[in-house]
Amino acid sequence: MPPQSKRPRVVIYFGDTGGGHRAAAEAVAEALHEQYGTRLSTQLVDFFSKAGVRALSQAPSLYPRMVRAGVYGASYRATDRRSTARVITGSLWPYLRQIARRMVRAHPADLVVATYPLFNAALLRAMGRSRPPFYIVVTDFATIHALWFDKRADRIFVPAQAARERGIELGMQAERLRVVGLPVKRGYSKPSESREALRRRLGWPMHKPVVLLVGGGEGMGPVASIAQSIDLCGLDIAQAIVTGRNKRLQAKLKQTSWENPTFIYGFTSQMPEMMHAADVLLTKAGGATIAEALNAHVPMILYSRIPGQEEGNVSYVVDAGAGVYAPDETLVIRALTRWIARPHERERAVANARKVARPEAAALIAAAIGRELHLSARPARASQREQTRPQRARRVPAG
Repeated sequence: MPPQSKRPRVVIYFGDTGGGHRAAAEAVAEALHEQYGTRLSTQLVDFFSKAGVRALSQAPSLYPRMVRAGVYGASYRATDRRSTARVITGSLWPYLRQIARRMVRAHPADLVVATYPLFNAALLRAMGRSRPPFYIVVTDFATIHALWFDKRADRIFVPAQAARERGIELGMQAERLRVVGLPVKRGYSKPSESREALRRRLGWPMHKPVVLLVGGGEGMGPVASIAQSIDLCGLDIAQAIVTGRNKRLQAKLKQTSWENPTFIYGFTSQMPEMMHAADVLLTKAGGATIAEALNAHVPMILYSRIPGQEEGNVSYVVDAGAGVYAPDETLVIRALTRWIARPHERERAVANARKVARPEAAALIAAAIGRELHLSARPARASQREQTRPQRARRVPAG
């Protein structure tokens, strides 16, 4: 039976590969706090780090290597079927059985939310028949792996209609699928200050276009070469480059001489402020980053995609007119030059991003959780965000 307590307990499981699964989990937790305050408790659990098994704890660090080697895309396509998903979850159960049961005992819940697909079957099986409600939050827009759609889940929240159709195609009951958008933190849709004030606080130039270049939570992709090509292309712009957890990339960029104002960040909590202060976002096609950009109304140039789930993300952005796909440096420079030279085209992409943004996604998921737990919403004070200043990169005058 679900645990009895004065405050309902919501446990949110995620897998810390990339940054999107954690970001979605944190957005749901934030929305729960805003709507219900201390009348429920939330706990975020990274399955990889809490498993207590070295092979799993090291898996997130292997993820970027698998992507670069092409192994991830090939395995994604080979396993993206209902029958194959059942084989995967069945073969994993003997290995994950004790881990999942131990994790469930360590984190008793009145409701479970999962933002990562691989371990959902094991968690559901470990909880048994008298389990609490189990909600899944899908973190990509269109190309959704079969592992996301477990028929035992009580509710699956998806970012777009294409994801819902994919779930129905895989045998999910339509009434269990709800299109809400991809949850992101409130700061992406509610800027704390004007663009001018944000740029002053960040130390960015006031009268130059600023390009925000990110490589996801792991700093993947040709970030360094793209940044250097932009710096040398002749545009009078500034760059803010976020390397995520990739400390080697961060160190390399800090040691580079730049012709234009260039700011180097590692993993940072200031992404909402940066997106609101930037003119253009250059990013790989991660679902969470795209959702954040749409809510911040910043136009996107997508320079790469991970084969598999991110292919549908590219189509979603391009079809919406909120960005362009530029899979090599020549196309990146061409797209950026066009947007700088033709600001009306860039503003059209901004308007399109505003149209398809779903700033209410996290709040809708939180409200559904509250109804399940028989709670009524109550305003709660948002916590202040931690702010840090970047290290300014060396600047070398042109010529």
